[in-house]
Amino acid sequence: MNRVLLDQGMAPNAAALLRSDGWDAVHVMDVGLDRADDEEILEFARQNGRACVTLDHDFHTHLALGRSDAPSVILVRLEGLDSVQQAHLIRKVWALCAEDIVAGAAVSVDRVAIRLRRLPLK
Repeated sequence: MNRVLLDQGMAPNAAALLRSDGWDAVHVMDVGLDRADDEEILEFARQNGRACVTLDHDFHTHLALGRSDAPSVILVRLEGLDSVQQAHLIRKVWALCAEDIVAGAAVSVDRVAIRLRRLPLK
């Protein structure tokens, strides 16, 4: 099952759209982490077997500094997407990178490419 945690910058309705497709998707607001710092959000994702989807560049830095092998983080480098576009993008990235995301990866997606590095980052 596709398990994701959407960070504060992502639309809460994107999680609802993913759930309607059978995903186990939650937004940080759904689990009381809307005021949490990055490390708390990453730890929640790790403990709950979820990939974290974020607009925050710092999440990959935290993975690298901690030499973490989990959780996977999908960094969306596109702003201004509505919830439908965000859900579509998450589905697309997952379809192309699912095996790596499940194993542990730092993914970055923009208008041109999807970049992926397996965890732990060196």
